[in-house]
Amino acid sequence: MIISIRHLKLSHISSFFFLLLLLCSSLYANDMTNYTKGLELYKQKSYEKAFPIIKSEALKGNKEAQYLLASFYENALGVQKNIQESLYWYKKASSSYSYIIKEDKEEITSSSEDISNSEQTQKSLQFLYSKIDLRSQNVKEELDKIVNKDFGIMPYHANYILPISYSTKKYNKHYSNVQNPNETYDSNVESEFQLSIQKNLSYNLFGFNEYITLAYTQHVWWQLYTDSAPFRETNYTPEIFVTVPTSYEFDKLSNLKALRFGYRHQSNGQGGYRSRSWDRLFLASFWQWDNLFLKLEGWYRIPESNKGEEFYDGSNINAKGDDNPNIEDYLGYGDIHIKYLYGSHQFGLMLRNNLKFDNNRGAVELDWSAPLGDTKNTYWYLKAFNGYGESLIDYDKNTTKISFGFSFFRSLF
Repeated sequence: MIISIRHLKLSHISSFFFLLLLLCSSLYANDMTNYTKGLELYKQKSYEKAFPIIKSEALKGNKEAQYLLASFYENALGVQKNIQESLYWYKKASSSYSYIIKEDKEEITSSSEDISNSEQTQKSLQFLYSKIDLRSQNVKEELDKIVNKDFGIMPYHANYILPISYSTKKYNKHYSNVQNPNETYDSNVESEFQLSIQKNLSYNLFGFNEYITLAYTQHVWWQLYTDSAPFRETNYTPEIFVTVPTSYEFDKLSNLKALRFGYRHQSNGQGGYRSRSWDRLFLASFWQWDNLFLKLEGWYRIPESNKGEEFYDGSNINAKGDDNPNIEDYLGYGDIHIKYLYGSHQFGLMLRNNLKFDNNRGAVELDWSAPLGDTKNTYWYLKAFNGYGESLIDYDKNTTKISFGFSFFRSLF
């Protein structure tokens, strides 16, 4: 996939993705018929008829059915109220990963303490907003989103702050009006941080149980330990994509969890000779074997026109066109991401290569994270990088560095 997609013409890409979407839909057909029927009965409030269908789908591993089944037990919808069963199915629905779920129902105690803490938090927030007039239903709904933190915004890639990031050599300074500068920053040590979020725009719009998602990642390299502490480089990556999960039967046979395809823009927001940007169409597959997770991604760069000699001879540094015409020679046409969970520790590996025998270039990144004390969403985070493409400004420079700090979300893929 990574090799062949580079030869596709742009006009063929949409057809390729459409055929892929049809393939994914065929994987769904058998699984979703019963669940859709049960969901319709649920919407019609025919709970007693919906319950056995939803339960049957939940037992097959349908996460949405499992969550809905938990609601049946919690609210006594067509079945006798059972808080323990409700908690069990909520936990089942929360994740498909064996290191989170306790299969033995006896191990899932009725967590009244957790429930009471949650209720206390809600009461506190409700008291905080008690002065707001709630007679309008619209006001009630908006306030409910605030109280329950229901913004629909979720983390995407890892979010982290790395106060210490050491490179084996100093970074070059790049100027918007000077080519190939030899001046370097004073320090080999800098700081690095990343913010990455996503928002689902729609669900099941085309009837394939797919999600259409908008995501944004901002990665910053900060020369914190030099005079004036400038941001050496900032990369902005907005993207939009469709994620289509596979059917449960196909999942059991192949361990393929989902396919994702979409559009990604990446730039550093600079002008002149500092400007870097490119646009890609990408296709990714997600796999899982117990605690081992794999993402394979290939991309096709959308071509841009050359800037011309006036840019390179300095007569027009603001000429429009390709900022980095040879970036594929350094970042290639795809990458591989592997994650492995060992207890509370997570180990990651990223591999990237241009797949060329002449001038072979690539990159490898290793990372490790583990919870910080008893916290649930703060981790020690260590990563090491070697190769090309660590940042857009130095995509064609070989970089070796190690960084240490804290992560506030770690992705499985």
